[in-house]
Amino acid sequence: MNKMAAMTALQNQILQEPFGEYSWILNLLFYGVFIVFMFYGQRIQMMVMLREVEGSLYKLKYIKEEGRKIAIETMKEIGKPQTDPTTRVDRFLEYFTISPQTLDPSGVVWKLEHILDVRDTRFKDEIKLMAPAADKTQANNLENTLEAAMALNYIYKIVRHFYLLGKKTLSLYVIMQLQMILPLVMREAEAYASALKAFAYGQPIGDGVGALVAAKLTRGYQTRKIAKDCIVATVPMEGRTAYVVKAEGPGGNVGKPGDAIKAIVEENEGNIATIIMIDAALKLEGEEAGEVAEGVGAAIGGPGVDQFKIEESVLKYHIPINAVIIKEDIGDAVSPMRKEIFDAAHKVTERIKQVILEKTKEGDKIIIVGVGNTIGIGQ
Repeated sequence: MNKMAAMTALQNQILQEPFGEYSWILNLLFYGVFIVFMFYGQRIQMMVMLREVEGSLYKLKYIKEEGRKIAIETMKEIGKPQTDPTTRVDRFLEYFTISPQTLDPSGVVWKLEHILDVRDTRFKDEIKLMAPAADKTQANNLENTLEAAMALNYIYKIVRHFYLLGKKTLSLYVIMQLQMILPLVMREAEAYASALKAFAYGQPIGDGVGALVAAKLTRGYQTRKIAKDCIVATVPMEGRTAYVVKAEGPGGNVGKPGDAIKAIVEENEGNIATIIMIDAALKLEGEEAGEVAEGVGAAIGGPGVDQFKIEESVLKYHIPINAVIIKEDIGDAVSPMRKEIFDAAHKVTERIKQVILEKTKEGDKIIIVGVGNTIGIGQ
């Protein structure tokens, strides 16, 4: 007890000796800082957040400008245009698509499909004007390159909008929400930046792993066109007849697997034992890239038109539909294909054979669909 009292007395002596005559100044400073933070703490916090967002915005602007530069240079190198394509590229980057009215949902899928078809035709026409020397494969790759540059431009403009809006209105909640989601936004922007180079050079991307599996299964077999930008091969597999579908490559293309499945089902009058779909899927944090999982349902992303068509076809004839997915994050999906994802294609092939043996019998007909962008992946 005496020791504690002695230590307390010593501390008081140390603190009082150098600051004793100036203690009123320290007290005044303390109360001054307290009052400033009480009245202006929120504004100071907002200025710190604004500075952080501003730094990310500068980085986004650099990424966006680099994407635009790559798109223009690739257009000049591959397309050999007679005039400078810069003006047309800049106009393309501002292109937008208006979704159909859903107030009355009846028939909205067909309206959406029509708008997407018009959009696709318009994009391809623009590519022909900007890159007259490009062949079909190169034109598809250029279209994907411009779409990635367009996505970067859009992300930058949205972040800039909320930054300027928060700065103009001095709204802490606008800036706080932007700052909280900014790490996810930056991660997506960096993924699209990686995708630009993959599309420009025609390299396979992570999203194409489903198409890669289908290409492995159809190797050495004759293919035929079954729907717009989709091909199919008839492959004997474990005593069954497999119709293996993928997008037409090696240009950047996803095709219309919904139409392809519908056509095959109708050709066989619904006599299909099962449908197996293979696609990339976003993994959760903590999961390994390239993990393979099984499930049921139409494994396909996008606006939903193809999924709707597939579900309509299987419902009409009560066909079981199975799914095999390869897990990856957004960066893996649009970046050049990693070794882990490439190696997963072999695991998926083995898993498909297992599903066929368990869910079907000899002599059955099945449909296997490799979903995804088939850039860099041939027939």
